[in-house]
Amino acid sequence: MKVTRVLNAKRPNKGKVAALREQARRLGQVRTEVWQRFGSVGGVGLSDRKIRDGWLKEGRAFPVSANAWKETLRDAKGNITACMEAAKVKVRQSVFRHTRDEAEQKRLFTALKRNEWTGDSYLRRLMRKHWHHGHNHTHNQIIVRSDNYTTFLLGGCVWIKIPGLVKGQRIAILLNTTITPTGTLRVIIKDDDRIEVHTTVNVETKQDCGKRTIGIDKGYSEVLVDSDGDHHGQELGQVLTEQSDKLKAKYQRRSKLRALANTTRNPHKREHIRRFNLGRKKLNRQMDKTHASIRDVVFQSVHKVVDKAAVIAAEDLTAPMSGKSFGKNVNRRLASWTKGVIAEALDSVSSRRGSAVVLVNPAYTSQIDSRNGCLLGKRQGDRFYCFDGVVLQADQNAARNVLARLFDLDIDRFMPYRQVKTILQARTERLRLGLLNQDSSCSPVRVLSTESELPKNCHEQLCLGF
Repeated sequence: MKVTRVLNAKRPNKGKVAALREQARRLGQVRTEVWQRFGSVGGVGLSDRKIRDGWLKEGRAFPVSANAWKETLRDAKGNITACMEAAKVKVRQSVFRHTRDEAEQKRLFTALKRNEWTGDSYLRRLMRKHWHHGHNHTHNQIIVRSDNYTTFLLGGCVWIKIPGLVKGQRIAILLNTTITPTGTLRVIIKDDDRIEVHTTVNVETKQDCGKRTIGIDKGYSEVLVDSDGDHHGQELGQVLTEQSDKLKAKYQRRSKLRALANTTRNPHKREHIRRFNLGRKKLNRQMDKTHASIRDVVFQSVHKVVDKAAVIAAEDLTAPMSGKSFGKNVNRRLASWTKGVIAEALDSVSSRRGSAVVLVNPAYTSQIDSRNGCLLGKRQGDRFYCFDGVVLQADQNAARNVLARLFDLDIDRFMPYRQVKTILQARTERLRLGLLNQDSSCSPVRVLSTESELPKNCHEQLCLGF
Protein backbone atom coordinates (compact mmCIF):
# COMPACT_ATOMS: atom_id res chain seq x y z
CA MET A 1 0.00 0.00 0.00
CA LYS A 2 1.37 3.40 -1.01
CA VAL A 3 1.02 6.40 1.28
CA THR A 4 2.33 9.95 1.16
CA ARG A 5 5.07 11.11 3.49
CA VAL A 6 5.73 14.82 4.08
CA LEU A 7 9.37 15.82 4.54
CA ASN A 8 10.38 19.32 5.65
CA ALA A 9 13.43 21.28 4.60
CA LYS A 10 15.77 22.27 7.43
CA ARG A 11 16.82 25.92 7.52
CA PRO A 12 16.47 26.81 3.82
CA ASN A 13 18.15 30.13 2.98
CA LYS A 14 16.21 33.00 1.43
CA GLY A 15 17.95 32.73 -1.93
CA LYS A 16 16.87 29.12 -2.45
CA VAL A 17 13.34 29.88 -1.29
CA ALA A 18 13.08 32.82 -3.71
CA ALA A 19 14.40 30.73 -6.61
CA LEU A 20 11.96 27.89 -5.90
CA ARG A 21 9.05 30.29 -5.47
CA GLU A 22 9.76 31.94 -8.83
CA GLN A 23 9.95 28.55 -10.54
CA ALA A 24 6.67 27.48 -8.90
CA ARG A 25 5.03 30.74 -10.03
CA ARG A 26 6.01 30.11 -13.65
CA LEU A 27 4.81 26.52 -13.46
CA GLY A 28 1.54 27.83 -12.00
CA GLN A 29 0.98 29.69 -15.27
CA VAL A 30 1.35 26.41 -17.16
CA ARG A 31 -1.10 24.75 -14.77
CA THR A 32 -3.56 27.62 -15.24
CA GLU A 33 -3.47 27.26 -19.03
CA VAL A 34 -4.10 23.52 -18.78
CA TRP A 35 -7.16 24.09 -16.59
CA GLN A 36 -8.49 26.86 -18.83
CA ARG A 37 -8.16 24.93 -22.10
CA PHE A 38 -8.75 21.34 -20.99
CA GLY A 39 -10.63 21.66 -17.69
CA SER A 40 -14.01 20.88 -19.23
CA VAL A 41 -15.44 19.10 -22.26
CA GLY A 42 -12.50 20.30 -24.37
CA GLY A 43 -10.20 17.90 -22.55
CA VAL A 44 -12.37 14.78 -22.77
CA GLY A 45 -10.52 11.99 -24.54
CA LEU A 46 -7.21 13.86 -24.53
CA SER A 47 -4.31 12.46 -22.54
CA ASP A 48 -1.45 14.55 -21.23
CA ARG A 49 0.75 12.84 -23.82
CA LYS A 50 -1.42 14.09 -26.70
CA ILE A 51 -1.48 17.61 -25.29
CA ARG A 52 2.29 17.56 -24.82
CA ASP A 53 2.90 16.32 -28.37
CA GLY A 54 0.60 19.02 -29.72
CA TRP A 55 2.44 21.75 -27.86
CA LEU A 56 5.80 20.45 -29.05
CA LYS A 57 4.52 20.38 -32.63
CA GLU A 58 3.38 23.98 -32.28
CA GLY A 59 6.79 24.96 -30.96
CA ARG A 60 5.47 26.21 -27.62
CA ALA A 61 8.16 27.63 -25.33
CA PHE A 62 7.86 28.07 -21.57
CA PRO A 63 10.24 29.98 -19.24
CA VAL A 64 11.08 26.75 -17.37
CA SER A 65 12.85 23.52 -18.20
CA ALA A 66 11.10 21.03 -20.48
CA ASN A 67 10.87 18.32 -17.82
CA ALA A 68 9.32 20.76 -15.34
CA TRP A 69 6.43 21.91 -17.54
CA LYS A 70 5.81 18.39 -18.86
CA GLU A 71 5.44 17.02 -15.32
CA THR A 72 3.22 19.97 -14.38
CA LEU A 73 1.05 19.25 -17.42
CA ARG A 74 0.76 15.59 -16.42
CA ASP A 75 -0.16 16.48 -12.84
CA ALA A 76 -2.77 19.07 -13.85
CA LYS A 77 -4.37 16.73 -16.41
CA GLY A 78 -4.50 14.03 -13.75
CA ASN A 79 -6.38 16.39 -11.43
CA ILE A 80 -8.84 17.24 -14.20
CA THR A 81 -9.45 13.54 -14.85
CA ALA A 82 -10.01 12.94 -11.13
CA CYS A 83 -12.66 15.69 -11.05
CA MET A 84 -14.38 14.16 -14.08
CA GLU A 85 -14.39 10.68 -12.54
CA ALA A 86 -15.87 12.10 -9.31
CA ALA A 87 -18.68 13.64 -11.35
CA LYS A 88 -19.30 10.29 -13.08
CA VAL A 89 -20.15 8.74 -9.72
CA LYS A 90 -23.08 11.13 -9.32
CA VAL A 91 -24.09 10.64 -12.95
CA ARG A 92 -24.24 6.86 -12.46
CA GLN A 93 -26.57 7.34 -9.51
CA SER A 94 -28.80 9.58 -11.63
CA VAL A 95 -28.83 7.02 -14.45
CA PHE A 96 -29.78 4.25 -12.03
CA ARG A 97 -32.72 6.32 -10.78
CA HIS A 98 -33.67 7.40 -14.30
CA THR A 99 -34.29 3.96 -15.80
CA ARG A 100 -34.58 0.36 -14.62
CA ASP A 101 -34.02 -1.11 -18.08
CA GLU A 102 -30.80 -3.12 -17.76
CA ALA A 103 -29.96 -2.78 -21.46
CA GLU A 104 -30.36 0.99 -21.36
CA GLN A 105 -28.35 1.21 -18.15
CA LYS A 106 -25.55 -0.83 -19.70
CA ARG A 107 -25.50 1.40 -22.77
CA LEU A 108 -25.30 4.58 -20.70
CA PHE A 109 -22.71 3.18 -18.29
CA THR A 110 -20.55 1.97 -21.19
CA ALA A 111 -20.68 5.35 -22.91
CA LEU A 112 -19.79 7.01 -19.63
CA LYS A 113 -16.83 4.70 -19.01
CA ARG A 114 -15.44 5.11 -22.53
CA ASN A 115 -15.80 8.91 -22.40
CA GLU A 116 -18.34 8.75 -25.24
CA TRP A 117 -20.93 10.68 -23.23
CA THR A 118 -20.38 13.82 -25.32
CA GLY A 119 -22.47 12.26 -28.09
CA ASP A 120 -25.44 11.47 -25.84
CA SER A 121 -27.70 14.39 -24.96
CA TYR A 122 -28.90 12.89 -21.66
CA LEU A 123 -25.41 12.06 -20.38
CA ARG A 124 -24.07 15.37 -21.63
CA ARG A 125 -26.74 17.22 -19.66
CA LEU A 126 -25.95 15.28 -16.49
CA MET A 127 -22.21 15.85 -16.85
CA ARG A 128 -22.76 19.59 -17.30
CA LYS A 129 -24.78 19.54 -14.10
CA HIS A 130 -22.26 17.67 -11.96
CA TRP A 131 -18.94 18.58 -13.62
CA HIS A 132 -18.15 22.28 -13.58
CA HIS A 133 -15.21 23.94 -15.27
CA GLY A 134 -12.36 24.09 -12.76
CA HIS A 135 -9.84 26.87 -12.19
CA ASN A 136 -6.27 26.72 -10.99
CA HIS A 137 -5.31 28.21 -7.63
CA THR A 138 -1.98 26.40 -7.24
CA HIS A 139 1.09 28.53 -7.84
CA ASN A 140 3.46 27.13 -5.22
CA GLN A 141 4.20 23.57 -6.35
CA ILE A 142 6.97 21.94 -8.38
CA ILE A 143 6.69 18.36 -9.65
CA VAL A 144 10.09 16.64 -9.94
CA ARG A 145 10.32 13.36 -11.84
CA SER A 146 12.10 10.41 -10.23
CA ASP A 147 15.05 10.55 -12.67
CA ASN A 148 15.39 14.34 -12.50
CA TYR A 149 16.86 14.77 -9.01
CA THR A 150 19.78 13.37 -7.05
CA THR A 151 20.21 12.55 -3.37
CA PHE A 152 23.22 12.31 -1.09
CA LEU A 153 24.00 11.98 2.61
CA LEU A 154 25.87 14.71 4.47
CA GLY A 155 26.06 15.26 8.20
CA GLY A 156 23.76 12.33 8.93
CA CYS A 157 20.85 13.82 6.92
CA VAL A 158 19.57 13.44 3.38
CA TRP A 159 20.03 16.17 0.79
CA ILE A 160 18.24 16.41 -2.56
CA LYS A 161 19.29 18.37 -5.62
CA ILE A 162 16.51 19.52 -7.94
CA PRO A 163 16.78 21.52 -11.18
CA GLY A 164 16.45 25.30 -10.98
CA LEU A 165 15.61 27.95 -13.54
CA VAL A 166 19.20 28.25 -14.76
CA LYS A 167 20.17 25.36 -17.01
CA GLY A 168 22.81 23.15 -15.43
CA GLN A 169 22.39 24.59 -11.94
CA ARG A 170 20.68 22.60 -9.20
CA ILE A 171 19.26 23.66 -5.86
CA ALA A 172 20.34 21.58 -2.86
CA ILE A 173 17.75 21.12 -0.08
CA LEU A 174 18.50 19.63 3.34
CA LEU A 175 15.69 17.33 4.57
CA ASN A 176 14.78 16.35 8.11
CA THR A 177 15.10 12.62 7.46
CA THR A 178 17.69 9.90 7.17
CA ILE A 179 15.68 7.89 4.61
CA THR A 180 16.30 8.70 0.96
CA PRO A 181 13.08 9.69 -0.86
CA THR A 182 12.16 7.80 -4.02
CA GLY A 183 9.73 8.27 -6.88
CA THR A 184 8.19 11.51 -8.08
CA LEU A 185 8.50 14.42 -5.65
CA ARG A 186 6.09 17.26 -5.05
CA VAL A 187 7.87 20.35 -3.69
CA ILE A 188 5.54 22.86 -1.99
CA ILE A 189 6.68 26.34 -0.96
CA LYS A 190 4.54 27.59 1.92
CA ASP A 191 3.63 31.22 2.64
CA ASP A 192 5.92 31.32 5.67
CA ASP A 193 8.90 30.21 3.50
CA ARG A 194 8.73 26.61 4.68
CA ILE A 195 9.50 23.97 2.06
CA GLU A 196 7.67 20.64 2.07
CA VAL A 197 8.69 17.65 -0.02
CA HIS A 198 5.93 15.06 -0.57
CA THR A 199 6.98 11.55 -1.52
CA THR A 200 5.27 8.16 -1.67
CA VAL A 201 6.41 5.10 0.26
CA ASN A 202 5.21 1.51 0.43
CA VAL A 203 3.69 0.61 3.79
CA GLU A 204 3.44 -2.98 4.91
CA THR A 205 -0.11 -4.25 5.36
CA LYS A 206 -0.61 -6.07 8.65
CA GLN A 207 -3.34 -8.40 9.89
CA ASP A 208 -3.48 -7.18 13.48
CA CYS A 209 -7.12 -6.10 13.67
CA GLY A 210 -9.75 -7.56 15.96
CA LYS A 211 -12.16 -10.36 15.13
CA ARG A 212 -15.56 -8.86 15.87
CA THR A 213 -18.21 -7.03 13.86
CA ILE A 214 -19.29 -3.68 15.29
CA GLY A 215 -21.15 -0.59 14.18
CA ILE A 216 -19.99 2.97 14.70
CA ASP A 217 -21.71 6.34 14.82
CA LYS A 218 -19.71 9.41 13.80
CA GLY A 219 -20.21 12.37 16.08
CA TYR A 220 -19.24 15.98 16.72
CA SER A 221 -18.58 15.94 20.46
CA GLU A 222 -16.56 12.73 20.01
CA VAL A 223 -14.99 11.07 17.00
CA LEU A 224 -16.77 7.71 17.17
CA VAL A 225 -19.18 5.78 19.36
CA ASP A 226 -19.29 2.03 18.76
CA SER A 227 -22.14 -0.39 19.32
CA ASP A 228 -20.51 -1.53 22.57
CA GLY A 229 -21.07 1.93 24.04
CA ASP A 230 -17.40 3.00 24.03
CA HIS A 231 -16.76 6.66 23.20
CA HIS A 232 -13.56 7.39 21.27
CA GLY A 233 -11.96 10.82 20.95
CA GLN A 234 -14.18 12.72 23.36
CA GLU A 235 -11.94 15.82 23.16
CA LEU A 236 -12.79 16.43 19.49
CA GLY A 237 -15.88 18.54 20.15
CA GLN A 238 -14.05 20.88 22.50
CA VAL A 239 -11.21 21.40 20.00
CA LEU A 240 -13.62 22.13 17.13
CA THR A 241 -15.73 24.52 19.20
CA GLU A 242 -12.74 26.46 20.51
CA GLN A 243 -11.28 26.79 17.03
CA SER A 244 -14.58 27.94 15.52
CA ASP A 245 -15.22 30.52 18.27
CA LYS A 246 -11.67 31.91 18.06
CA LEU A 247 -11.87 32.25 14.29
CA LYS A 248 -15.22 34.01 14.56
CA ALA A 249 -13.84 36.64 16.96
CA LYS A 250 -10.65 37.03 14.92
CA TYR A 251 -12.47 37.47 11.62
CA GLN A 252 -14.83 40.03 13.16
CA ARG A 253 -11.86 42.13 14.28
CA ARG A 254 -10.13 41.71 10.92
CA SER A 255 -13.28 42.85 9.11
CA LYS A 256 -13.34 46.07 11.14
CA LEU A 257 -9.69 46.74 10.32
CA ARG A 258 -10.26 46.00 6.64
CA ALA A 259 -13.23 48.38 6.57
CA LEU A 260 -11.10 51.04 8.28
CA ALA A 261 -8.34 50.59 5.71
CA ASN A 262 -10.81 50.90 2.85
CA THR A 263 -12.44 54.08 4.19
CA THR A 264 -9.47 56.00 5.61
CA ARG A 265 -8.01 58.87 3.61
CA ASN A 266 -4.55 58.44 5.08
CA PRO A 267 -2.52 56.32 2.61
CA HIS A 268 0.18 55.53 5.19
CA LYS A 269 -2.43 54.23 7.63
CA ARG A 270 -4.07 52.16 4.90
CA GLU A 271 -0.77 50.58 3.88
CA HIS A 272 0.21 49.96 7.53
CA ILE A 273 -3.06 48.11 8.26
CA ARG A 274 -2.84 45.97 5.14
CA ARG A 275 0.79 45.10 5.77
CA PHE A 276 0.82 44.42 9.52
CA ASN A 277 -2.78 43.61 10.50
CA LEU A 278 -4.31 41.63 7.62
CA GLY A 279 -1.64 38.99 7.03
CA ARG A 280 -2.29 35.25 7.28
CA LYS A 281 1.12 33.77 8.09
CA LYS A 282 0.50 33.45 11.81
CA LEU A 283 -3.14 32.46 11.30
CA ASN A 284 -2.24 29.73 8.81
CA ARG A 285 0.42 28.41 11.18
CA GLN A 286 -2.11 28.23 14.03
CA MET A 287 -4.70 26.53 11.82
CA ASP A 288 -2.16 23.96 10.61
CA LYS A 289 -1.34 23.15 14.22
CA THR A 290 -5.03 22.74 15.10
CA HIS A 291 -5.72 20.57 12.06
CA ALA A 292 -2.75 18.36 12.94
CA SER A 293 -4.08 17.83 16.47
CA ILE A 294 -7.54 17.01 15.07
CA ARG A 295 -6.10 14.41 12.70
CA ASP A 296 -4.11 12.93 15.57
CA VAL A 297 -7.24 12.51 17.70
CA VAL A 298 -9.23 11.03 14.80
CA PHE A 299 -6.59 8.48 13.80
CA GLN A 300 -6.02 7.38 17.40
CA SER A 301 -9.76 6.80 17.81
CA VAL A 302 -10.00 4.77 14.60
CA HIS A 303 -7.05 2.62 15.68
CA LYS A 304 -8.87 1.81 18.93
CA VAL A 305 -11.92 0.69 16.97
CA VAL A 306 -9.85 -1.45 14.61
CA ASP A 307 -8.23 -3.08 17.64
CA LYS A 308 -11.62 -4.67 18.35
CA ALA A 309 -13.22 -5.24 14.96
CA ALA A 310 -12.52 -7.03 11.69
CA VAL A 311 -15.71 -5.68 10.08
CA ILE A 312 -16.84 -2.12 10.79
CA ALA A 313 -20.29 -0.90 9.76
CA ALA A 314 -20.33 2.86 9.19
CA GLU A 315 -22.77 5.38 7.77
CA ASP A 316 -22.30 6.54 4.19
CA LEU A 317 -22.19 10.32 4.68
CA THR A 318 -20.85 11.22 1.23
CA ALA A 319 -24.18 12.56 -0.02
CA PRO A 320 -25.21 16.06 1.14
CA MET A 321 -28.08 15.88 3.59
CA SER A 322 -30.33 18.84 4.34
CA GLY A 323 -31.61 18.83 7.88
CA LYS A 324 -33.20 21.32 10.20
CA SER A 325 -31.39 24.60 10.68
CA PHE A 326 -30.09 25.54 14.11
CA GLY A 327 -28.86 28.86 15.42
CA LYS A 328 -26.10 30.61 13.53
CA ASN A 329 -23.49 29.72 16.16
CA VAL A 330 -24.45 26.03 16.11
CA ASN A 331 -24.48 25.99 12.30
CA ARG A 332 -21.06 27.63 12.24
CA ARG A 333 -19.62 25.02 14.59
CA LEU A 334 -21.21 22.12 12.74
CA ALA A 335 -19.73 23.44 9.48
CA SER A 336 -16.28 22.63 10.84
CA TRP A 337 -17.20 18.97 11.46
CA THR A 338 -14.40 16.78 10.16
CA LYS A 339 -16.40 13.90 8.68
CA GLY A 340 -14.01 13.85 5.71
CA VAL A 341 -11.03 13.28 8.02
CA ILE A 342 -12.92 10.49 9.81
CA ALA A 343 -13.72 8.80 6.48
CA GLU A 344 -10.08 9.10 5.40
CA ALA A 345 -8.87 7.63 8.68
CA LEU A 346 -11.29 4.69 8.46
CA ASP A 347 -10.19 3.89 4.91
CA SER A 348 -6.46 4.27 5.61
CA VAL A 349 -6.25 2.43 8.94
CA SER A 350 -8.54 -0.41 7.89
CA SER A 351 -6.54 -0.99 4.70
CA ARG A 352 -3.24 -1.08 6.56
CA ARG A 353 -4.44 -3.32 9.38
CA GLY A 354 -6.57 -5.82 7.46
CA SER A 355 -10.09 -4.85 8.57
CA ALA A 356 -13.06 -4.08 6.32
CA VAL A 357 -15.26 -0.97 6.45
CA VAL A 358 -18.77 -1.53 5.08
CA LEU A 359 -20.84 1.60 4.37
CA VAL A 360 -24.58 1.38 4.99
CA ASN A 361 -27.56 3.62 4.36
CA PRO A 362 -27.58 6.36 7.03
CA ALA A 363 -31.29 7.24 6.79
CA TYR A 364 -33.08 7.33 10.18
CA THR A 365 -30.34 5.48 12.07
CA SER A 366 -30.54 8.11 14.82
CA GLN A 367 -34.35 7.97 15.07
CA ILE A 368 -34.88 4.22 15.44
CA ASP A 369 -35.23 2.34 18.69
CA SER A 370 -32.42 -0.22 18.47
CA ARG A 371 -34.34 -2.70 20.64
CA ASN A 372 -37.09 -3.27 18.07
CA GLY A 373 -35.90 -1.55 14.86
CA CYS A 374 -38.93 0.73 14.60
CA LEU A 375 -39.64 4.45 14.69
CA LEU A 376 -40.81 4.45 18.30
CA GLY A 377 -38.96 7.13 20.22
CA LYS A 378 -37.43 10.58 20.02
CA ARG A 379 -33.86 11.78 20.22
CA GLN A 380 -33.06 14.87 22.26
CA GLY A 381 -29.40 15.71 22.60
CA ASP A 382 -27.44 12.75 23.93
CA ARG A 383 -30.54 10.85 25.02
CA PHE A 384 -33.04 8.73 23.13
CA TYR A 385 -36.47 8.51 24.80
CA CYS A 386 -38.29 5.27 23.97
CA PHE A 387 -42.06 4.87 23.84
CA ASP A 388 -42.09 2.70 26.98
CA GLY A 389 -40.14 5.18 29.13
CA VAL A 390 -36.69 3.66 28.69
CA VAL A 391 -33.92 6.20 28.05
CA LEU A 392 -30.98 5.10 25.88
CA GLN A 393 -27.70 6.79 25.10
CA ALA A 394 -28.39 8.36 21.70
CA ASP A 395 -25.01 7.75 20.06
CA GLN A 396 -24.80 4.13 21.19
CA ASN A 397 -28.38 3.60 20.03
CA ALA A 398 -27.43 4.97 16.60
CA ALA A 399 -24.34 2.75 16.44
CA ARG A 400 -26.46 -0.33 17.20
CA ASN A 401 -28.86 0.69 14.43
CA VAL A 402 -25.94 1.03 12.00
CA LEU A 403 -24.84 -2.49 12.91
CA ALA A 404 -28.37 -3.82 12.37
CA ARG A 405 -28.56 -1.99 9.02
CA LEU A 406 -25.55 -4.04 7.89
CA PHE A 407 -27.70 -7.22 7.89
CA ASP A 408 -30.92 -5.58 6.68
CA LEU A 409 -31.85 -7.14 3.33
CA ASP A 410 -34.67 -4.66 2.66
CA ILE A 411 -32.59 -1.46 2.88
CA ASP A 412 -29.54 -1.16 0.65
CA ARG A 413 -26.88 1.51 0.72
CA PHE A 414 -28.21 3.73 -2.09
CA MET A 415 -31.93 3.52 -1.32
CA PRO A 416 -33.55 6.99 -1.13
CA TYR A 417 -34.49 8.07 2.36
CA ARG A 418 -38.19 8.30 1.46
CA GLN A 419 -38.28 4.59 0.62
CA VAL A 420 -36.39 3.84 3.83
CA LYS A 421 -38.97 5.83 5.75
CA THR A 422 -41.80 3.88 4.10
CA ILE A 423 -40.23 0.55 5.09
CA LEU A 424 -39.65 1.68 8.67
CA GLN A 425 -43.19 3.03 9.00
CA ALA A 426 -44.58 -0.30 7.80
CA ARG A 427 -42.48 -2.17 10.37
CA THR A 428 -43.58 0.22 13.10
CA GLU A 429 -47.23 -0.29 12.22
CA ARG A 430 -46.86 -4.08 12.23
CA LEU A 431 -45.20 -3.91 15.63
CA ARG A 432 -48.01 -1.76 16.98
CA LEU A 433 -50.60 -4.20 15.71
CA GLY A 434 -48.68 -7.17 17.09
CA LEU A 435 -48.57 -8.82 13.68
CA LEU A 436 -44.82 -9.29 13.24
CA ASN A 437 -43.97 -11.64 10.39
CA GLN A 438 -41.18 -13.98 11.54
CA ASP A 439 -39.75 -14.13 8.00
CA SER A 440 -39.55 -10.35 7.52
CA SER A 441 -36.63 -8.07 8.16
CA CYS A 442 -38.20 -6.71 11.34
CA SER A 443 -38.54 -10.06 13.08
CA PRO A 444 -37.05 -10.25 16.59
CA VAL A 445 -34.16 -12.35 15.25
CA ARG A 446 -33.20 -9.65 12.75
CA VAL A 447 -33.94 -6.33 14.42
CA LEU A 448 -31.80 -6.76 17.50
CA SER A 449 -28.32 -5.41 16.95
CA THR A 450 -26.32 -6.94 19.78
CA GLU A 451 -23.53 -9.26 18.70
CA SER A 452 -24.94 -12.24 20.57
CA GLU A 453 -28.00 -12.19 18.29
CA LEU A 454 -26.15 -11.82 14.98
CA PRO A 455 -25.40 -14.88 12.80
CA LYS A 456 -22.40 -16.73 14.18
CA ASN A 457 -20.68 -16.86 10.81
CA CYS A 458 -21.43 -13.23 9.92
CA HIS A 459 -17.74 -12.36 9.68
CA GLU A 460 -17.09 -15.16 7.18
CA GLN A 461 -20.17 -14.17 5.16
CA LEU A 462 -19.08 -10.54 4.96
CA CYS A 463 -15.47 -11.32 4.10
CA LEU A 464 -16.58 -13.33 1.06
CA GLY A 465 -17.28 -10.04 -0.69
CA PHE A 466 -13.90 -8.49 0.00
